[in-house]
Amino acid sequence: MIRIRDIALPPEHNVSQLQFEAAQLLKIANSKVRGLKLVRRSVDARKKPDVKIIYTIDVMVDGNEEKIIRRSGCKRASVAPVSYYKVPKCGIVPPKRPVVVGFGPAGIFAALILARAGLKPLVLERGEDAQSRHDKVERFWTTGRLDPKSNVQFGEGGAGTFSDGKLNTGVNNPRIGWILEQFVKCGARENILYDAKPHVGTDVLLKVVQNLRRTIIDLGGEVRFNTQVTGIRTDSGSLTGLELSTGEILDCDNAIFAIGHSARDTFEMLHDHQIPMEPKPFAMGVRIEHKQAMVDMAQYGCVNPVLPPADYKLVRHLEDGTVYTFCMCPGGYVVAAASEEGRVVTNGMSYADRDGENANAALLVTVNPEEFPYEGILGGMRWQREIEEAAYRVSGSYRAPAQRVGDFLEGKTSTGPGAVQPTYRPGVTWCDLNGVLPEKISRSLKEALPLLDGNLAGYSDPDAVLTAPETRSSSPVRIVRGEDRQSALRGLYPSGEGAGYAGGIMSAAIDGMMSAEALINALKGE
Repeated sequence: MIRIRDIALPPEHNVSQLQFEAAQLLKIANSKVRGLKLVRRSVDARKKPDVKIIYTIDVMVDGNEEKIIRRSGCKRASVAPVSYYKVPKCGIVPPKRPVVVGFGPAGIFAALILARAGLKPLVLERGEDAQSRHDKVERFWTTGRLDPKSNVQFGEGGAGTFSDGKLNTGVNNPRIGWILEQFVKCGARENILYDAKPHVGTDVLLKVVQNLRRTIIDLGGEVRFNTQVTGIRTDSGSLTGLELSTGEILDCDNAIFAIGHSARDTFEMLHDHQIPMEPKPFAMGVRIEHKQAMVDMAQYGCVNPVLPPADYKLVRHLEDGTVYTFCMCPGGYVVAAASEEGRVVTNGMSYADRDGENANAALLVTVNPEEFPYEGILGGMRWQREIEEAAYRVSGSYRAPAQRVGDFLEGKTSTGPGAVQPTYRPGVTWCDLNGVLPEKISRSLKEALPLLDGNLAGYSDPDAVLTAPETRSSSPVRIVRGEDRQSALRGLYPSGEGAGYAGGIMSAAIDGMMSAEALINALKGE
């Protein structure tokens, strides 16, 4: 296969045009091209409105590949590299099977690796299976009745299940391709294999995570729902057992703790057991909503239904911290993401087609441990709870506090929406967010919004909607681990976003895989 980079085509192209362009670049007859494989596809809108689709492709040709490349003189062509991830094998069956605590992205892919290695892992998930969980979440969004045990944060698939399902990451890791292949095998669309910014969508993720679970079970694993780890047993600095919400004491020598960033009671339990943890920087703020059409025009300079709904990623470094956007959801919805009674939390999600009227993103301000109003390892977590409780008090319900951007900047209480209708369910309460957000968060957002308008025209539109609070962008603590990925308590492997080592579905999945690999190596004595 010959790899060709940076082929630019107009949005209204077809596969035959891509093949013709490849033949032209290689200076061979079109009939010599036997097949194409898409490696990467992205949108280039730098010269708006002249938007292009940029491809990297692998081409199967008749003839000697190296000679064809040399004769063509095409500097963008090379022999396609061969890269793949090989699942490790263990060859040892320990007397006690390994346990995975939590069934979000880190837990799913840790369990999948352990299962493929022949170790038949036991997965413990405090929430429900995806379908039951979906029903509880839909009930919450419709009626405001929260189930603290099964919600947007807890259950099969983790918090990422009710999100946009973004699978892009800033890290370069050989495991990425393998992870994407598993998603496709379990029901995701094939375009995630080559899109520069792959996403699955909440509606599709619900099916994918169930199929991933079935794969683990088919390989000899077991998944128990409604089973929370409430305590740990130790002896001489090693893990010996897990106390479960069912009343069972589970003998266990090795456990991957992929607990998620909202498992606050588990953080408290680990703290009580003196498991080394430390506070870490994180970010808090609001969800901001605009018309998707505004974002499309700002990013593309045109309206073209062939182009995907536009996204954005913005950042401003201020004297008092950094303001940035996170988890941008084109054509998406702001959702209620509470997991504790009497506390309001927001998040964002999109369905696979991203066909909603609004775009939304988290608009966040970084906060550091020295800024936390509470001391101690769990000080950031206590601050999150305080803000979420303040948001709940605005209406005495799970209706989220909301304010128009224009009113927020002018210090006026909002009384209703303008051109942008909020999508949050079970509804919003219009107010002045200065009474909900910490002073630093409000001050930084007010300073940043007009500046961000210079990066994306219309960003500080007075009718854009701010919905608060967004407090769960990442974990406020890190569970300390060594180079072997184990805690000071031997046999305990802190992993994923909740443990403080990831920041999204893909990075969490990678981290879970690497912890599973480390556990396998430890069993083999390597």
